[in-house]
Amino acid sequence: MSRWKALPAELDPRVRQLVVRLRRLKDHGGLSMRQLAARTRYSAKSWERYLGGRTLPPPEAVEAIARIAGDDPTRLLALREVAAEAWKDGRAAPDPDAGTPDVLSAGAEGRAAGGRSLRVALTAGAVALLLAVCAAILVTVRLSDDHDRTARTSASLSPSAAPAPSSPTYGCQVVRVDGRWYGGNSRTTDTQLARGNAGPAVAEAQCLLRRAGLSPGPVDGIFGPRTENAVRHLQRRAGLVVDGIIGPHTWKALRE
Repeated sequence: MSRWKALPAELDPRVRQLVVRLRRLKDHGGLSMRQLAARTRYSAKSWERYLGGRTLPPPEAVEAIARIAGDDPTRLLALREVAAEAWKDGRAAPDPDAGTPDVLSAGAEGRAAGGRSLRVALTAGAVALLLAVCAAILVTVRLSDDHDRTARTSASLSPSAAPAPSSPTYGCQVVRVDGRWYGGNSRTTDTQLARGNAGPAVAEAQCLLRRAGLSPGPVDGIFGPRTENAVRHLQRRAGLVVDGIIGPHTWKALRE
């Protein structure tokens, strides 16, 4: 098995999850970077960027490694879509090799080597500046969201009414029907859920995690860290892949 370098600490958990799964598939196939490049349309250097968490791999590359490892690409492509959400604000540039194979003749690569070091240095400086700007924007957006949420709550209260404790958006009415458990929020059995998702399907999962004796936090329909930890405990208990993502197999464990 490959001895992988640690992924960047600032890497979004959704991207980290995808990269870890890709690394496992490569290890499972027993392929070197060169062998992986030979069996796909992407070079060894592209795969080093993908598996190092420096570049988001294109869907075609994700599907290619899944098929080489004998895995169903559908779940992996869904993880890639979740990871892509973390890249929408421009925190990382798209892979320049995503559309065409990274194949250079020995002579062409020798001619390109001289300018590559300068491009790497310039790119590193630009990325560092971009990360700093994005971090400042993210803090501003979160503070703005908190302010707007507080303002909406204040506006919804009558001037003469005293503030009342907030009540959960969703409830739990757990019942067993035809051998399956339901929490009263959703009847889905295959909706893909991961950290950052929200809605009735998340609330349903939180209710069923509570029923299983785990602690996902409040049943608020928000897939946060506590919900993810509870999902990991359930997956470990059920003998599933421990990735903190709810898919068909995890839904089955929740409802049985």
